[in-house]
Amino acid sequence: MIAQRNLPDRTQLVVLCLFLWMPWESGAQEIRYSVPEELDKGSFVGNISADLGLQPRELAGRGVRIVSRGRTQLFSLHPRSGSLITAGRVDREELCAQSAQCLVSFNILIEDRVKLLRVDIEVTDINDNAPKFQAETLDIKINENVAPGTRFPLPEAVDPDVGVNALQSYQLSPSQHFSLGVQRRANGVTYPELVLERALDREEEALHRLVLTASDGGSPLRSGTVLVTVTVFDANDNAPVFTLPEYRVRVPENLPVGTRLLTVTATDKDEGANGEVTYSFRKLPDTQLLKFQLNKNTGEIQISDNLDYEETGFYELEIQAEDGGAYLATAKVLITVEDVNDNSPEVTITSLSSPVTEDSPPGTFIALLNVHDLDSGQNGEITCSISENLPFKLEKSIDSYYRLVTSSRLDREHIPSYNITVRATDGGSPPLSTEARFILQVEDVNDNPPTFSHTSYFTYIPENNPRGSSIFSVTALDPDSKENAQVIYSLAEDTIQGAPLSSYISINSDTGILYALRSFDYEQFHELHVLVTASDSGNPPLNSSASLSVFLVDQNDNTPEILYPALPTDGSTGVELAPRSAEPGYLVTKVVAVDRDSGQNAWLSYRSLKASEPGLFSVGLHTGEVRTARALMDRDALKQSLVVSVQDHGQPPLSATITVTIAVADSIPEVLADLGSLEPPQHSDASSLTLYLVVAVAVVSCVFLAFVIMLLALKLRRWHKSHLLSTAGDGLVGMPASHFVGVDGVRAFLQTYSHEVSLTADSRKSHLIFPQPNYADTLISQDSCEKKDPLSLLDDAKCPVEDSPLVPQAPPNTDWRFSQAQRPGTSGSQNGDETGTWPNNQFDTEMLQAMILASASEAADGSSTLGGGAGTMGLSARYGPQFTLQHVPDYRQNVYIPGSNATLTNAAGKRDSKAPAGGNGNKKKSGKKEKK
Repeated sequence: MIAQRNLPDRTQLVVLCLFLWMPWESGAQEIRYSVPEELDKGSFVGNISADLGLQPRELAGRGVRIVSRGRTQLFSLHPRSGSLITAGRVDREELCAQSAQCLVSFNILIEDRVKLLRVDIEVTDINDNAPKFQAETLDIKINENVAPGTRFPLPEAVDPDVGVNALQSYQLSPSQHFSLGVQRRANGVTYPELVLERALDREEEALHRLVLTASDGGSPLRSGTVLVTVTVFDANDNAPVFTLPEYRVRVPENLPVGTRLLTVTATDKDEGANGEVTYSFRKLPDTQLLKFQLNKNTGEIQISDNLDYEETGFYELEIQAEDGGAYLATAKVLITVEDVNDNSPEVTITSLSSPVTEDSPPGTFIALLNVHDLDSGQNGEITCSISENLPFKLEKSIDSYYRLVTSSRLDREHIPSYNITVRATDGGSPPLSTEARFILQVEDVNDNPPTFSHTSYFTYIPENNPRGSSIFSVTALDPDSKENAQVIYSLAEDTIQGAPLSSYISINSDTGILYALRSFDYEQFHELHVLVTASDSGNPPLNSSASLSVFLVDQNDNTPEILYPALPTDGSTGVELAPRSAEPGYLVTKVVAVDRDSGQNAWLSYRSLKASEPGLFSVGLHTGEVRTARALMDRDALKQSLVVSVQDHGQPPLSATITVTIAVADSIPEVLADLGSLEPPQHSDASSLTLYLVVAVAVVSCVFLAFVIMLLALKLRRWHKSHLLSTAGDGLVGMPASHFVGVDGVRAFLQTYSHEVSLTADSRKSHLIFPQPNYADTLISQDSCEKKDPLSLLDDAKCPVEDSPLVPQAPPNTDWRFSQAQRPGTSGSQNGDETGTWPNNQFDTEMLQAMILASASEAADGSSTLGGGAGTMGLSARYGPQFTLQHVPDYRQNVYIPGSNATLTNAAGKRDSKAPAGGNGNKKKSGKKEKK
């Protein structure tokens, strides 16, 4: 040591630098370096490869990398030199504020050995910040009667540096009235004060300007200034006084914004404006200024932004009370923020090994996890756990790292993948937790053979199946995956009735569907037995087998065969004998039949289809016995024929018939005498049923032909009438009305209905009411419907209505108006519409026109049938004598007659019938429609 002290100053500086750059390693698990702040990007920090005992080229191959938790990486590894270098600007004040020692810690992961090393780097301070005041100017107001020696607080400068580079001294520009005083608080922080050395005189000098300078002790020296302006006021001899020189409060960090923390109070004995106190923050950094709000009039302090213990746990505020004069008072407000468990733990998956084979031994590495909680104390203590039913466990590693390893064997067929949830829970109250989820895939190995759902199968197929049809499907499942689960199906070699099994059945090697290569016959064999083998595509392949029994189901493909009575082969007829003395139920013969099918298809039933003498014989349904149903009589014929049907119960049923000839006689000689007359019937199907069918077909054909002829006649008649209408349209003018039957037709239709007519001043708004007609004596013909009679169309909804009339109708005369006395109603007193209109409905208009026309024609002939006198249109009896035809315009040119192609041009016409006169002022008519 004595020799080192004698070295020159330069040698000592070199030794000091080497000591600062030398890494320290603690227990081979911790490496420490020291580096000054504000180095350029890429500056050398330490030879990490040498400290790890590795060559620089081995770092990348062995997966050496820096792992950090969610913060900006300040350092990096040089890939070629293996050195630790700066990755960007390193600012000590930004990292550690004014802490005496600034350490940056991170971990280095050696991935091939899954080993973590802790690295601590101490960042030393340099004098890169000058002292700085919060404001560039300061205004101080002082009364002129202030006594010398009075002290006034001055703003403090802030220097982020530490040690000798931090703030060291204050200096004040020379002044006759003021000097600078520096005080030191209990925590060692110095603050300046302005001391009045000499009494002030506002009349002599009302404004004083001073410069306050703050300097640090670094090299080079840095300083900051603030301009202090002192304004001298007139006498205000009392300064504000706070109730407490220092206020303390403890608040939890989760207080909502707007919460009142405390209220500071200062009093001033002066009156008026000199006694009004206002409050303000005197010394408050910008970051703290956003957190709190001070009411300048009441001194109430509120929270203006959320507090965060993890950001800042303590706040020191300086409150200034100023009266209306020039006196100031200050007080401290110390706010302690208490930690609340408001931060959930953080879980980071640093490394994950997926997939993992299912035959991995216990203890196999799965994942590396890092956990962290921003809270402090017990709120920051973290416990990690996973579900207990998982074959994994967590092992504590260094610092806040955990290793996830297998605790037992894995089985992919049981669980192909694991959704692993790692829960990190802190020790707060209530505790907060965070879950990190990741999926671990299990890789398959071929350890399971294909498996059939059953060791044996059976199926039923109907006989006569088509060739190539599928008869069954087997499925073998292999719980393995990919090629280990690809199943191939095959059939074991076997023979059936001397032929190989492959000629009867084949199987699809991919789907397991079995196909029939030929049509099977139940009468040849009833069942087949097959052995199916399923193999996977693994290495080595695994297989299993299952047996299949195929049972044939009989189909109804054979008709019944009648054994007795057998049909003669020589053309003769077999005859059964029934004596005339046989009682009812006498057994005449028995029909015997068999069916080659089986089961229900072979169940036979016997029925009698046809008999020459119905009701004489009966056939047993299940026995086939032919018995007499009644006693035989003398009038019964000697020869009786009975057709018996034998039918099975298949679907569809098949049947066979036989004709049984029965001779009714008491003895064989009697039979032999008439044996030559017994001949088999040759036309058994010719019966009365055929005759009935022929007659029915003939009747239906005649009715259809008559309907077609009638339809053609109706169509031809309609076409003929429309043709006459179109050709006679121009020759109707000037012809006498007697050439047409329109008036009689109108009157005939008017007599069919009971109606009421109401005419207003405007004929276009006439109102007609047609009550339901009486059809008791009325016959409506099809022809009347075809004529499209408007009156009949209103009552008979069954007749078709055409949208357009046969002859276009001229619009009604709009100049027809009645006076008040001429309006419809009793004595013209009805309150109708002043501007009545012609009926808008086409059929109502046509009916009103026809009535007016008929009444006008009768009035012109002097023989009105509507109960009125001449020239009154039959309406004077109801509406009075003043209603005459002179008020009614001639609408005959606008009236067309239904069923005719002419329009009325003359009032003259003949009437063949008279209608009864109306009474009680109502014009009602009833009658029968003309039947055509």
